[in-house]
Amino acid sequence: MKLGVMLPLLDVGGEPEIVRQLGETAEALGYDHLVAADHVLGVNQENRPEYAQRNNSKDLFHDPFVLFAFLAACTSRVEFSTQVLILPQRQTVLVAKQAACLDVLSRGRFRLGIGIGWNAPEFAALNENFANRGRRSVEQVRLMKALWAEPHVTFDGHWHKVDDAGINPLPPRRAIPLWFGGHEDVTLQRIAFWGDGWIMLAHPPGEAARAAFAKLRGYAKEAGRDPASLGIEVWTSTAEGGPAGWRDELKFWKDAGVTHVTLNNTFGRYHHKRIAETSLAAHLDAMTRYREAVADLLG
Repeated sequence: MKLGVMLPLLDVGGEPEIVRQLGETAEALGYDHLVAADHVLGVNQENRPEYAQRNNSKDLFHDPFVLFAFLAACTSRVEFSTQVLILPQRQTVLVAKQAACLDVLSRGRFRLGIGIGWNAPEFAALNENFANRGRRSVEQVRLMKALWAEPHVTFDGHWHKVDDAGINPLPPRRAIPLWFGGHEDVTLQRIAFWGDGWIMLAHPPGEAARAAFAKLRGYAKEAGRDPASLGIEVWTSTAEGGPAGWRDELKFWKDAGVTHVTLNNTFGRYHHKRIAETSLAAHLDAMTRYREAVADLLG
């Protein structure tokens, strides 16, 4: 089981020295991966009160490709994961190029987590269609996989046309691990056919989570894939429970077949709780205490 941490930029800001300290500390503590979310812009909440519990212009989001390229130069071992990049609001070939470059410069330490998004004004500002984002994302995945695998690609899709052209550099493995966020049944089917893993946020430890994992594994079998080849990632926090509770939760996830756990102390939706303190010192302390509490369970 691998353990990661969400970079708490929403709380502590994104100045270079802060980002560097978070990355270097996480690597020194033994975390396996660093996680960042993605938004290109946020709405003015004063004019949209319905966004009070969602991300808006007050929340800081570094572009994840730029952020991870910076951190790749600050670290040597820790991996990087978008959770999640909002794929259908971005140009597909450009994402494939950016992901490949990051994978090369980080020496294969990048895992691309994708989702279809929820923020319609963001899609409008980026001149992309919000209504067809799910269907379009499937074609995006097909094209990215082709561009990563071969030096030249001919692709004739509904939304994308490539005529005997390709990206350079290619990722060293000729592929980049592709994980999906989301909780609709159609998302699980897409993961089973196209994905390398599922980032699952909707269910706390319990039978609903086990049932969701079983459904994904069933779809994988139907798709002719080994269910064990698919990873599963969940988020946790130090907001409740203390070390004993953190250990019990991790034991449940490990028994349920979860492969990746990410400590996210800034997320407060669904059943998740965020920590009360927002200082850099508080986040570094929480990272340290959590890693020490569960280290022996990760093997």
